[in-house]
Amino acid sequence: MPETPETPGPPETPETSGAAPAPRRPAGELEAGVLAALWAAAGPLTPAEVQSALGGRLARTTVTTILTRLHGKGAVSRSRAGRGYAYAPIHDSAGLTARRMRSELDKEDDRGTALARFVSELTAEDERLLRALLDGADGAGDGTP
Repeated sequence: MPETPETPGPPETPETSGAAPAPRRPAGELEAGVLAALWAAAGPLTPAEVQSALGGRLARTTVTTILTRLHGKGAVSRSRAGRGYAYAPIHDSAGLTARRMRSELDKEDDRGTALARFVSELTAEDERLLRALLDGADGAGDGTP
């Protein structure tokens, strides 16, 4: 009896082959890496330059997608560079964190409760720092030290 070729089945995946799936990156890890590359740069970077700064471990199309999303979120600006764009961060790391905190607060209907919960979870040192910053802001521009 002649042998008949086997019909190929579905392609193997980590789930069907018994191999462990590749671990997922933590949320925001790629964006953080791209932003770090932009912060370290002396000026705006193209996606290819960001890819190179990241050691080439991401595809250029992935870097472009991340930069486009960051632009949509208002985290980076872009300007024409040839047929594409060059990107620059709008804020430094602390400024971006402050912007994110403000954005989250703006989503909350009960701002008082959200701020109270935030303050209740601060360390003693962070609470002293926040109090000093608020005291300094209260006296700013009115001639008091």
